[in-house]
Amino acid sequence: MPAFSLEPAQVARCAQLRALAAERLRPLAEKGEPGRVNRPLVAELGRLGLLPRLFTTGAVDLCLMRESLAYACTEAETALALQGLGAHPVHAHGTPAQRRHWLPRVADGTAIAAFALSEPGAGSDAAALSLAAERDGSDGWRLTGEKCWISNAPEADFYTVFARTTPQAGARGVTAFLVPADRAGLTGSALDMLSPHPVGALRFDGVPVTADDVLGEPDRGFRVAMGTLDLFRPSVGAFAVGMAQAALDATLAHTARRDAFDGKLSDLQAVAHQVAEMALRTEAARLMVHAAAAAYDSGAPDVPKRAAMAKLCATETAQYVVDAAVQLHGARALCRGHLLEHLYREVRAPRIYEGASEVQRGIIARELYAEHAALEAR
Repeated sequence: MPAFSLEPAQVARCAQLRALAAERLRPLAEKGEPGRVNRPLVAELGRLGLLPRLFTTGAVDLCLMRESLAYACTEAETALALQGLGAHPVHAHGTPAQRRHWLPRVADGTAIAAFALSEPGAGSDAAALSLAAERDGSDGWRLTGEKCWISNAPEADFYTVFARTTPQAGARGVTAFLVPADRAGLTGSALDMLSPHPVGALRFDGVPVTADDVLGEPDRGFRVAMGTLDLFRPSVGAFAVGMAQAALDATLAHTARRDAFDGKLSDLQAVAHQVAEMALRTEAARLMVHAAAAAYDSGAPDVPKRAAMAKLCATETAQYVVDAAVQLHGARALCRGHLLEHLYREVRAPRIYEGASEVQRGIIARELYAEHAALEAR
């Protein structure tokens, strides 16, 4: 797969996804209740065959799906992404029994998945997790503590939960568990967030888990978390690029037809140059996302750096492009229901979740210095 161009079949598939999102998914999204899981929308993603592709295709296809859906229906994009984020650890590290029970239900949209990593005191610093997994018998633990800012909580049907099994061990003492929502001692509450999908907090009051609930190996859960994020961070960038492209296209249409100062807005050099800058940054971000996704699919050694670069560049770009689009549209863009009003609310969160922009810069710097040290040692 070339990193910097798409095959004609891929271009056609993206156009098809945009049309499906506009015609079949957006009407369902508009009927949803903000802050709640839109189960009819998730089920439709399953019927269209999009959810099963989360487990059968690579990072490039995931990015193309997310960008295409985001362009026409951000709610559908987010619903698809959250299913993938919550279920990927099961797909990649689950036991045969875990996979048989949950993955078909995720794929057909009848089970809602969630990725429970962040905590009140450990958001960006994932190695500082404090949710305690204390030994209970020879092959069991009890989970005690809290998770916070968890997408799809408290409405998910199961959670991929990361807990500390070895105290004071940093990243090396974390274990990933698959925890069904009906497990005794697990409760949750919704948070009032600037988000169309549910975001909540989870409380674990001695929740029992056993070796059958472990994803991967005990004390190796940090690898499960980071491997999942390496896959999904470039696709967060793709989500951002889809929003940026939608804002850019809306701005092109608006400035080309809007009368101002005895001509069109597009005749003003300041406006035309602003639109050119928006297009330049959007395309640069898209290329970086495609390059990171291709690196992941090829098993390149520098995936963490590329994934961080793609996520950072694309989300910061989308913030810039959407903000510029609002400015060029004027007050109409701030009216409830306007595309840009919607995008303006949606575009902020991706700069924080799955590692804030500052965290991505830290990852990039760490990887660069590690590469430099390796070269110096030769």
